[in-house]
Amino acid sequence: MNGSVSHARPGDDAGRFNWPLLALAVGAFGIGTTEFTPMGLLPVIAQGVDVSIPSAGLLISAYAIGVMVGAPVMTLLFSRFGKRTALMLLMAIFTVGNLLSALAPGYTTLLLARLVTSLNHGAFFGLGSIVAASVVPREKQASAVATMFMGLTIANIGGVPAATWIGQQIGWRMAFAGTAVLGVIAIASLWLALPRGETGKVPDLRRELGVLTHPTVLLAMATTVMGAGAMFTLYTYVAPVLADLTGASDTFVTIGLVLIGVGFTIGNGLGGRLADWSLDGATKIFLAALAVIMMALPLVLASHVGAAIGLLLWGAATFAIVPPVQMRVMQAAAQAPGLASSINVGAFNLGNALGAAVGGGVISLGLGYAAVPVAGGVLAAAGLLLVMLGRTRASLQSCEA
Repeated sequence: MNGSVSHARPGDDAGRFNWPLLALAVGAFGIGTTEFTPMGLLPVIAQGVDVSIPSAGLLISAYAIGVMVGAPVMTLLFSRFGKRTALMLLMAIFTVGNLLSALAPGYTTLLLARLVTSLNHGAFFGLGSIVAASVVPREKQASAVATMFMGLTIANIGGVPAATWIGQQIGWRMAFAGTAVLGVIAIASLWLALPRGETGKVPDLRRELGVLTHPTVLLAMATTVMGAGAMFTLYTYVAPVLADLTGASDTFVTIGLVLIGVGFTIGNGLGGRLADWSLDGATKIFLAALAVIMMALPLVLASHVGAAIGLLLWGAATFAIVPPVQMRVMQAAAQAPGLASSINVGAFNLGNALGAAVGGGVISLGLGYAAVPVAGGVLAAAGLLLVMLGRTRASLQSCEA
C-alpha cells in the first residue's frame, strides 16, 4: 500500500478535538474487547465447548495466527481502496467474525470464527497507525499512535470486564454478540470522522517486501514478538493463575482485569511520551521493568492486595512497550510504513501465540501456575537483549561508515 502520508503542521491541531484519532480509538476499543475477552472467560468457554483449559487457550493462539496471516494479506488486498474505506471494511470483517463466534455450535467452528475475526486486526492497526501519524505534527507521532492504541487499553478497563461479566452471568455467546455491536459503532465513527482521502494505489510488492527483509526491520519486529510474548504468557492464563495463586473468585478476576486495563492505559500514555523522547531508550526501560515485575509476580500474587498492585504495575509495563516498538518498525521501514506497520501488529500477535504456547506448555509440563509469569519474564529479557544487539549493530555500522 502506498505509505506516503501528509503530516499535520505544528499548530494544525491546536484548538480543536482530533476526531480522526477518536474514531480510530473506537475501532481499537472493539478490537481490544474481542481480543482480550477470552482470557477472562477461558474456563467458561472451555466448559461450554467441552475442552480443557490449555485447548481453549488455542483459541487465543488461533486468533494470533490469523492476525499474522491477515496483516499483510488484508493490507495488500485493500490497497486499491482509500484508507477510510479500507478501515471500514476491516471493521465489517470484525463484526461478522464476532457474530459467527456467538453462533458457533462447537469448538472447531468457534476456532474458525475466531480466525475470521482476527483477519481485520493487523491491517486495521497498521493502516490506523499511518493515519494517526498523518494527522499530527511529526514530533507527536508516537503519542498519536499511542492515542489510537488507547482505545485498546481502555477496552481492558470497560469492554473486557463487561464482556467477562456478561460471559460469566449470561453466557460467553452473548459476550461475542455484544462485541459485534461495537463493530457497527466503529464503522459509523470511521465514516463520520475520517476524510474521504485519495483512492489507494497498487503497491510495488517487490520493493516493499525488500524493505521488510532489512536486518534493522527484522530486529525491531523480533523485539515486538518477545515483548508481546512476555505479555501473553501470563495474560492468556490470568484467570486460572489468579484462581490458583491468589484464591481469586470470579468477582476478583473481573476486578483484576479492570486493574490490568488501567495499567495498560497508564503504560500506553507513558510509553508514547517516552517514545517521543527516545525510541530505543523507552523500549529498553520498559522491557527491563517488565522482566523484573514478572519475575516477582509469583510472590506478589500470594495475596489479594499484592495481586491488585502487581497486576496494575504489570499492565503498565506491558503496554508501555507498544508505542515505541510500533514506531521503531515504522521508522526502520520508512519506505514501506503501511505494510511494515501492519506486519508488526502481526508480529505482536506472533508474540501472542508464542506466549499462549509457552504458558500452556509450562502448565502442561506440571511446573505450576507460579512458573507462568517467570517464563514471561524470560521472554521480556530476551527482547531487551535484542534491542541492545540492534544498538550495537547500528554503532558498528556507523563506525565502519
